[in-house]
Amino acid sequence: MVRRVLTLTSGRIAVVILTVIALLAILGPLLAPQDPLTTGTDTLAHTSGAHWLGTDYLGRDVLSRLLDGSRVSVLGSLEVALTALVAGALPGILSVYLGRAFEWVTLRLTDTLVALPFLLFAVAVIALLGNGITQAMLVTGVLVSPLFYRVARAAALSVARSPYVEAALISGASIGWVVRHHVWAKVLPPIAVAFAQTIGVGFVIVSSLTFLGIGVQPPAPTWGGLLASDLGYLDQQPWAPVAPALLIMITVWASNLLADAIRDVSGEAGRALANNRKARANRLDEADPAPVGGVS
Repeated sequence: MVRRVLTLTSGRIAVVILTVIALLAILGPLLAPQDPLTTGTDTLAHTSGAHWLGTDYLGRDVLSRLLDGSRVSVLGSLEVALTALVAGALPGILSVYLGRAFEWVTLRLTDTLVALPFLLFAVAVIALLGNGITQAMLVTGVLVSPLFYRVARAAALSVARSPYVEAALISGASIGWVVRHHVWAKVLPPIAVAFAQTIGVGFVIVSSLTFLGIGVQPPAPTWGGLLASDLGYLDQQPWAPVAPALLIMITVWASNLLADAIRDVSGEAGRALANNRKARANRLDEADPAPVGGVS
């Protein structure tokens, strides 16, 4: 699937952008030219050689805070996506095979989670458990998990009554063996699409919470926190919110672009794309026959 995604222009663009964002999360704090928490007297300064993106209202270097805050945004979005994957995909697959009682309970629980506004619920949980990005992301991931539950359940249902699956069960194969060898291959492509989309959703959630000052204690830098602080000084620095807002927008766009690329190369669409490329290659070979007798 990875090779197929990279054959698409949109897939290559998405992978390059997300790789750069991941490198920022890993190396950002090391690349920061100054201490992101150090204040100074040169407040709300414009761009210069010492401060490429200027300084904020406390004289802190904006570029350093932007680089240092990338780790929180990336890790938070991954926590949301991974929690939703574990909490949603596995019950979705097992609901097809573990009987009516398990199916009824998981379906009712999924309907309940869908009805909850995850942003408000995350705020309520933080109020109960304390201000921390990890618990906020874990709770948000659970609330987003119905997406993976439905995707995994629909894919599992499509193969649950297949002859080869029924033959495996009749021959004594365990549910785990059937899921690993038959169901997972069918479930993986739609789950990969949902996972890529959820990474983008996670970035929006992390940015929204940190914009409101929830999840991360100041003065720790975050993209959403930078955006919120810049909005208070638009009369002096109207260009200040551009950098954090652009990073958030590009990351979410790249995640959705990757999800579209995965969808295009998987399932029936992927097979049709591969067949079209083979047919095009065959036509090119027929139009340009090999030279005969070594003479071109």
